[in-house]
Amino acid sequence: MIGRIPVLDVRPLVDCGRRPAKAVAGETFEVSATVFREGHDAVAANVVLCDANGRPGPWTPMRELAPGTDRWGADVTPGSEGAWTYTVEAWSDPVTTWRTHAQIKIPADIDTALVLDEGAELYTRAAEGVPKKDGREAVLAAVDALRDTSRPAASRLAAALTAEVDEALGRHPLRELVTASRPMPLTVERRRALYGSWYELFPRSEGARQEPVAPPKPARKPRAAKTAKTAAASTRKSTPAVTAEVPQPATRTVSGTFRTAAERLPAVAAMGFDVVYLPPIHPIGTTHRKGPDNSLSPGADDPGVPWAIGSAEGGHDAVHPDLGTLEDFDHFVATARTLRMEIALDFALQCSPDHPWVTEHPEWFHHRADGSIAYAENPPKKYQDIYPIAFDADLAGIVRETVRILRFWMERGVRIFRVDNPHTKPVVFWEKVIADVNRTDPDVIFLAEAFTRPAMMRTLASIGFQQSYTYFTWRNTKQELTEYVTELSGESSSYMRPNFFVNTPDILPGYLQEGGRPAFEARAVLAATLSPSWGVYAGFELCENTPVHPGSEEYRNSEKYQLRPRDWESAEREGRSLAPLITSLNRIRRRHPALQQLRDVHFHPVDNEALIAYSKRSGSDVVLVVVNLDPHHTQEATVSLDMPRLGLDRHESVPVRDELTGDTYHWGRTFYVRLEPGVTPAHIAVLRPSPPTGGSPTT
Repeated sequence: MIGRIPVLDVRPLVDCGRRPAKAVAGETFEVSATVFREGHDAVAANVVLCDANGRPGPWTPMRELAPGTDRWGADVTPGSEGAWTYTVEAWSDPVTTWRTHAQIKIPADIDTALVLDEGAELYTRAAEGVPKKDGREAVLAAVDALRDTSRPAASRLAAALTAEVDEALGRHPLRELVTASRPMPLTVERRRALYGSWYELFPRSEGARQEPVAPPKPARKPRAAKTAKTAAASTRKSTPAVTAEVPQPATRTVSGTFRTAAERLPAVAAMGFDVVYLPPIHPIGTTHRKGPDNSLSPGADDPGVPWAIGSAEGGHDAVHPDLGTLEDFDHFVATARTLRMEIALDFALQCSPDHPWVTEHPEWFHHRADGSIAYAENPPKKYQDIYPIAFDADLAGIVRETVRILRFWMERGVRIFRVDNPHTKPVVFWEKVIADVNRTDPDVIFLAEAFTRPAMMRTLASIGFQQSYTYFTWRNTKQELTEYVTELSGESSSYMRPNFFVNTPDILPGYLQEGGRPAFEARAVLAATLSPSWGVYAGFELCENTPVHPGSEEYRNSEKYQLRPRDWESAEREGRSLAPLITSLNRIRRRHPALQQLRDVHFHPVDNEALIAYSKRSGSDVVLVVVNLDPHHTQEATVSLDMPRLGLDRHESVPVRDELTGDTYHWGRTFYVRLEPGVTPAHIAVLRPSPPTGGSPTT
């Protein structure tokens, strides 16, 4: 039913209000609604936030977003985590109505005495709601002036319109016919759900080493009986035999461990990363094990794919014995924590044919007509070493076991899970699992690795996933990036938080294959400045970009199938590593709140399609980024700034500082840029510098 004053289309709105909108503690977002009433009397509106304990905070006045649209909005900021609500209140504004009429009638000498008397009565009522310490005396002084017939009418009216009166009634307006929308749910989560820098590494590759393999001993020939002839020959002087060259011992690559991987963590922390993401660390099956580059004929020492989980040594609650023990894993987590980093663990709900579940819970798998279990497929890709789960025979049992496994790792310090292929499981399954976990542990974060149809990605986000992989990897042109980021930072930002990974073990984008080091630099700048959460997969800083074959997005010698030890020290010593750029990007992100939020990004016109310009703003902190999207050629252009979006006057000119180079410029509404690949990939300019925040934001 519509109230006395209609309040319609309240936003943010997720699934018609059946699911909560999302924010993190300290994040500012806009609440809007359509508000109007009959006739010509003025209306106004405000937003009321109620915290997790049901306590309403000070209400926030709304403003009409565009004259004549009846659309009102206000920025609000929840201060703590928990289940909040927000409500829009609309009301008749008799003071504004009187002021509008009075400023028309009194100069025209229409009902002057009556209008002033009505104003005095109205202000008397309004003064009752203004605390003495907050401007009541100013309002009462206006009442006296309105009633003072010895003063000219214009003077009496002016006394009711002073700045002091405006401030007092702005804080404590006289509200009539107050009409409230229904409370809308809001889930406020910890800051890491929105902001973070992720680094993915395979523990088995960190510290992996070559060790010799002794050649097999030759089989001993049977000893022949000595005859008289041979005995005689043995007494003669023998001729030295020609000795064959002994082959050098072969070598094999030995897996790194949690302990050796922990030695890599200080370098990761030094680059400014907050989250270290590990692919599955569990025992790997041997049945149909994959060899190098996805071959079906592995060697005896090939380690297999970590996502083929489970063997006789255990399943999802065990660690691969080559990596060490659970105590070694605890050491890895503790080392990361001392470096102010969190561990994100891959959760892949699938099994190798050797997983204990295959025999303990055969009902959890789809059996074909011949009785065999169907392996996973995503045509043309085949995963012969993986059995997918079939949920419908025992959904409740799979939910219980999943929650048990997640809580097992949560007890060992894992509070972030990157969920593998959630779009191949029922949505209702994830809704139950995430709700169960977050009911007792709301700080646990789930990242959906779902490169799939938009409807599925959005639904996974709305039912509980705190973060989502996106199509950023395949958005390369200015138009593609502008349209996609505008979508992500718009209405979908109330429930879907992107994580811009520049590459993954599965995805080597064509842009990186073809563009060389300048392409890696450009993509790093884009990801780190467009999204509050971004990530790289190890090897990105070395510009690894060789595909298994032309046209493929798979890496040659992919780390999914084999150990990939890397010589990090030589790369940095020889200047081949992008670590200095990545370090600068994460440092800039930590210093500027504007880059730690998603909802305020604006694209500015550039007269060259190879260059893209955008700004992000948080309060007085304004960052303007210009990136060359062409990794092969120097590009020049004129950038035209939308000055009001930057908080500047149209003809204002301001000094800016490039955070990448330290150079300073003086930019106005239009300015010239020249960006050369490999030399200056981008400008990250601060228009209104803000003091450093003193390190990583609270997680």
